Amino acid sequence: MTEASVVPDDFCAEPISLQSPEQKIFDGKPFPLILRPLIESGPKSNEAATAWVREKREVIESLLLNHGAVLFRGFPVNSPEDFDSFVKSFSYEALPYVGGAAPRRVVTGNVFTANEAPPDQLIPFHHEMAQVPTFPSVLFFYCDNPPAEGGQTPLVISTEVYKAMRARDGMFVDALEEKGVVYNRVLPDGDDEKSPIGRGWQSTYQTTSREEAESKCKEQGTKIEWLPNGCLRTQTKVLPAVRVDARTDKKTWFNSIIAAYLGWSDVRNDRKLAVTFPDGTPMPEESMQTLNEVFEELAIDFRWEKGDVVMIDNRQVLHGRRSFTPPRRILAALCK
Repeated sequence: MTEASVVPDDFCAEPISLQSPEQKIFDGKPFPLILRPLIESGPKSNEAATAWVREKREVIESLLLNHGAVLFRGFPVNSPEDFDSFVKSFSYEALPYVGGAAPRRVVTGNVFTANEAPPDQLIPFHHEMAQVPTFPSVLFFYCDNPPAEGGQTPLVISTEVYKAMRARDGMFVDALEEKGVVYNRVLPDGDDEKSPIGRGWQSTYQTTSREEAESKCKEQGTKIEWLPNGCLRTQTKVLPAVRVDARTDKKTWFNSIIAAYLGWSDVRNDRKLAVTFPDGTPMPEESMQTLNEVFEELAIDFRWEKGDVVMIDNRQVLHGRRSFTPPRRILAALCK
């Protein structure tokens, strides 16, 4: 392991290595960092694991900043309730899932299902909720039931995407940095479980009141239009596609461009119009092909094991979902 992976002698957990493509090295650091508890001194119960997090939180957060994602493997997290306790032990404030596109259900506490899009559909790479002004700083995913086949949650370091796109398609990157983007989506009247973006406006804005939904859209700077069939057409305010992470002073590919362009498609939505420049110009198809290639080249695909918890720095890392053969149950928690 590299210097960035060194942990204190009393950390009670150790870094481990997996073979590529489940783990890669960027800037001399493994991605993601994978930790397992030490046999003798590591936590043996969920109560001990939560106490360990509270004691070692600063070290864990430093590792997260250095590596972008930390996979906790072999820790005593055996149920959704255990996962909820594990996340809460970091003392982060939960972020309500307001404005997100994915259909989700609350499971327990601050835990809900990950995107419940049909298993034969992949979910392209994105920073969580990059299409709305308020997004989580940290994400947690938990494997309650590993998939029979496929179903990985691929991860990509955002700064690496920016560097690759700057080298391969500089004019496109210039346009994004100068103009920003807007996201366009028609929300159904009620959840549509057959769609990967089928979250109805009621679930999206956590209300059954049109007036309250309109108020929340106004707070976000989102333009809306009620359609005759009860659906809600939305267009975000202009949002940056590239952001500078103030902690590292590095430019990140902080957006949901490829997710919208490839994945925001159903009976109500045309994926090629899901994300545009502010004047309505679509994303260039060749640039989208290049971007998709970059993601696949840089991605890591670790295989889920029962009890795995992955902690993701949402400002540094994009994620997605591979198609899979059921069953698969991955749960999530979002934190401010």
